[in-house]
Amino acid sequence: MISGGIMNSKSCSLLAGWVALITSLFLFFSSPVKSESIQKEINPTSPINPPHLYAAQEIVINPERQFQFAEHYFQNGEYYRAIGEYERFIYFFPLSDKVELARYKIGLSFLNGEQYAEAIKAFDELIEDYKNTEYALKSYLEISRAYVLLKRYNAALTGIKNLITIAPNTEIKDEAYYQGGWVYLEMGLWEKAHKYFEEISVQNRKKYNLKEILIRLDTKLPLRRKNPATAGLLAIMPGAGHLYCDRKKDALISFLLKGAMIYAAYEAFDHDLNVIGGVITFFELGFYSGNIYSAVSSAHKYNRNERHKFLNYLKKNTKIDISMANQNESKSLLLLCKFSF
Repeated sequence: MISGGIMNSKSCSLLAGWVALITSLFLFFSSPVKSESIQKEINPTSPINPPHLYAAQEIVINPERQFQFAEHYFQNGEYYRAIGEYERFIYFFPLSDKVELARYKIGLSFLNGEQYAEAIKAFDELIEDYKNTEYALKSYLEISRAYVLLKRYNAALTGIKNLITIAPNTEIKDEAYYQGGWVYLEMGLWEKAHKYFEEISVQNRKKYNLKEILIRLDTKLPLRRKNPATAGLLAIMPGAGHLYCDRKKDALISFLLKGAMIYAAYEAFDHDLNVIGGVITFFELGFYSGNIYSAVSSAHKYNRNERHKFLNYLKKNTKIDISMANQNESKSLLLLCKFSF
């Protein structure tokens, strides 16, 4: 009995020791200090581990900043990027009061980027949607500019005349008359241009530098011209037609070449070399008719050059660019010198 009791006592002591060891280990690993320490290491919102290390920051599109971003590209001449940013603005903020302006700037971006057909389409759509608002009315002028750059002058005048018909006030009507006058100048129709300029109201004549324009039109017109028919008749004498058109070098070359061929043909026939003389005469007739055609063409070219020189002279000394700008939420009229189509 004593032996069995001793054995049971030893077994109990050994079991109690293992229980105490396991309990102490459990208490150690599950202590609040250690648990808190581990929690701090993995807690993403703790000061040591801020949230941006675990997730991307939220990006908020602000309408004013988005519009200014598009304006930044426009002012730097990056028109295709500007178009994308204006369209992004319209997509995210369709109820903004700047949507019409953004669409107008899209049209201007196409125009300045030399995409004239796209510009015309953009302005036409703006007119269709907004009718007679500020930028819709301005779009008529920009459409006219695009057609002039495409050298479709009659189409340019159609938009100008439509704007004159629907213009709600004198200011817009005067802008239309002014631009229409310059379209007629591009066409070389001086009298019609003069008539359009005269239609500008008295109070706005100084703003459009109209006095200077009319003075220069009166003093420079009529332009020096060469009659194509006269040039052709004079060309019967080799070099005379080109000399009439102030092309002295061409006149000298024509005279020497034609004179030499005529003399060669004469000598060939004089020495009974009829075949050679006939060949020379054949080529001489071709050169001779070409000389007449060249003289007539030179007269037309002379007249075009005179018109372009006069038009460039007017643009350099009298023309202004009229464009509406929206700066700091207020409308202003900008007048810039030396604008040309």
